[in-house]
Amino acid sequence: MTLDTLKNANRVIGIKQVTKAVKRGNVQNVFVADDADDRVIEPLETLCRECEVPVGRAETMQELGQACGIEVGAAAAAVLK
Repeated sequence: MTLDTLKNANRVIGIKQVTKAVKRGNVQNVFVADDADDRVIEPLETLCRECEVPVGRAETMQELGQACGIEVGAAAAAVLK
């Protein structure tokens, strides 16, 4: 999946919302920003590995936010099932 998928997909944005969705088993794919704080991203990436959810990357939080159609940066976003 590419970042372009996020714009028109049923999605959640933000670390807390993405984490909740992964725990519920509602996620097809997660995207995280490379410039987000590792302390914030690491637990989500670990959870995704445990739940076998693929993780894509965005170079910046700004790029990820734009891919979601929002005007602010985002550390994480997920495409829902």
